[in-house]
Parts: sequence; structure tokens; C-alpha cells
Amino acid sequence: MNHCQNKIALITGASNDRDMGTAICRKLAAEGIDIFFTYWKANADWEKTFQEEVREMDVRCESLEIDLSHENAAIEILDTVTDKLGSPSILVNNAAHSTRDGYIQLDAKTLDDHYVVNMRSTFLLCVQFARLFEKSKLDAGRIINMTSGQDLGPMTGELAYAATKGAISSFTRSLSQELAPLGITVNAVNPGPTDSTWMTDEIRNSLLPKFPMGRIGRPEDVARIIRFLASDEAAWITGQVLNSEGGFIRS
Repeated sequence: MNHCQNKIALITGASNDRDMGTAICRKLAAEGIDIFFTYWKANADWEKTFQEEVREMDVRCESLEIDLSHENAAIEILDTVTDKLGSPSILVNNAAHSTRDGYIQLDAKTLDDHYVVNMRSTFLLCVQFARLFEKSKLDAGRIINMTSGQDLGPMTGELAYAATKGAISSFTRSLSQELAPLGITVNAVNPGPTDSTWMTDEIRNSLLPKFPMGRIGRPEDVARIIRFLASDEAAWITGQVLNSEGGFIRS
């Protein structure tokens, strides 16, 4: 049912079948939205297989392999999606960089590696998307950024990740005010710990008791709230950080 076939969504960070970005692509494609995704270091030909899967939903799908740490990545991405599909009306900044650190290990390179992906690429994609949107004939735009609950509690051993992802919340709130007159909503989603590519059995066993619903979050849970925020039904929601983490207990 392609009732949204004139919409184009740009999603970053879909590089594996179990990624949150991949689940988001599938969910939006099921709504009849054309998909453009970025990936990095995917398995051989994975992106081609995934593109075909999405196209079988009767939507267009294109992709770009790109290192988001490059300073011109945002411009290259928006130029490519516009050339291949047209002007996007939905941007989902899902890609992130994360390594363990803590106060003993933290150094300048660790901070810089997190900053260029989690902050700089996200922020520049947002503003480049808005500049392009303003020149287009589109009526409504959606920017959805991803956080990880940094506003709700500490993340020990992940200082660089927590600091750079936490900045996304502040940026989201401020940008939403600037872009509201253009008809673009800007929100962020905290999905809580999600069982995607980074979880091991040890991590799952330690996290499961903290989920009162009896299971760990799945990529599909994230995709559902992204679908809502990208829809016309969410037109009156902007400048918000939505915590959708199944009652996760932070203690």
C-alpha cells in the first residue's frame, strides 16, 4: 500500500541485517516510502541483497558506502540521494561510533573519533537536509536523531560516547525551533539497550533482569517509533527526546 510513495527517507547506519538502521529501512519501506541508506564496511554484497529486499516492497531503494568521519560526508550523501531519488523529506541519523574508554583510557583520539561521527556528521546532515528541504517544493519534513539515554543516567566506561551522544539532545531541541517555520519537525529517540549487532550473551544476561517486560529491546521496537515520528500523525511533535525503552531500570 504505497500511500507515501512521494516520500523519500534517508537513513544512516544500515550495514548489517540485524542493525537498527536496517529495521528502520524495512519499516519505512513497508509504508511505501522510498529508501536511501548509508552503510560502512558491510559484508560482501550485503547491501545489494538488502536493496533488492527493499525494492520487493514496491519502493525505490538506493545506497551509498561512506565513512561518516569525512568532513564532506554530509554534502556527498545529500547530493547522492538527490541525484538518485530526489529531495528527501525524512532524515534518520542512526549511525554511531562507540568504543569503551573510562577515565584511564580516554584520550584525544578517542574523543575525536566519537565527535566526528556522533556529533559532526549528525549535525551537518541535519542542516544540509534543512537547506535542501527549504529549496524544495515539499510540505513537511522530519528529522529524527538517535540518543542512548544519556539524559537519564550515567554510562560508566563510555565517557566519549555518552558525551557526544548527549550533545545530540541539546542540538535537537535548539534546531527544532529554527526549523519549525519551514515545516520540519526535529526529534530524538532513545531506544534503550537494543539487541542488535553489539550485544553478546554476557551482555544480554546482565541486562535482561533490568527489563520489567521480560525481554530486551529489539530493532523492530525502534523502527516502530521512527515510523510514527516520520508520519503525518506526528506533525505536532517537535523538539522532543522520546524514551522508548520498555521501562528499562537504570540502577
